[in-house]
Amino acid sequence: MKLKFFILHFSLFLFSLSLMAQGVNFEPEGTTLEQASAKAKAENKLIFLDCFTQWCGPCKKMAREVFPQAAVGAYMNPKFINLKIDMESAYGAPLAKKLQISAYPTFVIFNADAQEIGRFLGGSGAEEFMAKVEDKSRDNSSASLQARWESGDRDPQFLMEYLKTLNASYKNDEANLVAEAILEGQEATFANDSTLRMIFMRSINNPFASSFVYTLVNPNGLKAQIGDMPVEMKIRNVLETYHRQLITEHDGTATLDQQKFDQFIDLLKDAGIKEADHYRLSALITLSEKQKDYEAYLRYIREYLANPSLDADDMQLARWAKPFSDPAAAGQYKEQMKEILRQRLADIRAGKHQPQRRVGNMTLSRPTDDLLEMLINAMDGKMPTQ
Repeated sequence: MKLKFFILHFSLFLFSLSLMAQGVNFEPEGTTLEQASAKAKAENKLIFLDCFTQWCGPCKKMAREVFPQAAVGAYMNPKFINLKIDMESAYGAPLAKKLQISAYPTFVIFNADAQEIGRFLGGSGAEEFMAKVEDKSRDNSSASLQARWESGDRDPQFLMEYLKTLNASYKNDEANLVAEAILEGQEATFANDSTLRMIFMRSINNPFASSFVYTLVNPNGLKAQIGDMPVEMKIRNVLETYHRQLITEHDGTATLDQQKFDQFIDLLKDAGIKEADHYRLSALITLSEKQKDYEAYLRYIREYLANPSLDADDMQLARWAKPFSDPAAAGQYKEQMKEILRQRLADIRAGKHQPQRRVGNMTLSRPTDDLLEMLINAMDGKMPTQ
């Protein structure tokens, strides 16, 4: 009897050693956060979530070089229900939006009730990774601060502390809400305060935020403090990001939030933004491309090009032509796109349009009239020549 008892316990010991030697023991693919929560409650553990994508190089390196290490498994497995979720999968995409995951890899620590208690970003070596997990596992400040916010606490010192925590976690949507609360009532004066300026530039991403609307109409006060370019870049980044977010994709179907889109365009027109049609047409071009409605796609491109207040550069034309590089693309639409490219090429050669030689700070290896000609030939099935 004693021998059987010894063999049983020795077998369990060997089994536990094998688990420790196998690296991090992740739950089976397809396991949800809700299922991990149920298991964490039953086993009195925390939840570790690896938010990854298929294209993320550092994610693959972590999976290949760090997670399989015995020391990492020995640390993680007794404490956590370990979960890996592709943030671009059918389940992962809405979860990424809910958790405000925008960079990869992101690692999130939850308690057994699936309430976040900490997160960190980026690949690292095994020792650094375990140190970060340890640090974020005992940091409950995020959850407690969120509870204070949701209870209505608007103490200025608390708001600053909470905003710092949100920015460190890249929770941009929540950070924007807290920043709006900090700047409330100071829309016309925040530019004179270096701390408030930093909060505006770092955390405001909602074009309907009162501080942003004021700056949209009255940018000179902020420009006087930090210069024209940073203010113009801030405005452009907020508007560009927001109009892209109005298009959502689910199960292969793209839809536009029409109500928010109309409100956004009205905001731009009311503020006298001359590029309002850029954001309107850019959104519609993107939507029709995702919907593969190439008749509408080409119609919006032509409307954009015909608008004298807008100027699509040559590289933008090349990007718009991308759907028609597929040999299977419908011939009628491909021909229409080629005609648009030929017209730009004719304008360049007639001196009506200067070929593009730079993209941002990068000098192109050849002028864009060469690129457009190569693109037309490629759409005709002709191989480019050096």
